[in-house]
Amino acid sequence: MYRVGIVTISDKGSVGLREDVSGPTIKKIVEEFGYTVTEMTLIPDEPEQISEVLRTWSDENKADLILTTGGTGFSMRDQTPEATLAIAERVVPGIAEAIRAYSMTITKRAMLSRGVACLRKKTLIVNMPGSPKAVKEILDYCLDTWTHGLGVLIGSETDCARK
Repeated sequence: MYRVGIVTISDKGSVGLREDVSGPTIKKIVEEFGYTVTEMTLIPDEPEQISEVLRTWSDENKADLILTTGGTGFSMRDQTPEATLAIAERVVPGIAEAIRAYSMTITKRAMLSRGVACLRKKTLIVNMPGSPKAVKEILDYCLDTWTHGLGVLIGSETDCARK
């Protein structure tokens, strides 16, 4: 199926002060969906480091889909959207809009998420919150649609019209 890279962004997690639960949650869900996790890392909230991982995995064709978790809130250290947009070739606003719209049906705090989605080369990159509950809700809602988009992106599907 599709190859997935998972990037957990957490200052505390990167130095062992907090267990990464969201990354393993994403891994479990995408593997159950039939995707293969090819890359997984836990890094601090450092924009240059975030951008470098996203750029490298995309440019070296290591993943069709990169999912980030963490760094999308209001804290001054939350720089994931900015780091993602710094390496974006094309923005995919509909994904971030859909995630927020759906998540707003669960919690009003979803309006505080600043996550973005973009394309670089033939890789879709999606920012998600750092909450395991939120990533599960988002993946349950979005994965089937992303499957079609990934097919179009890599060229295995060409027709967007529903039959």
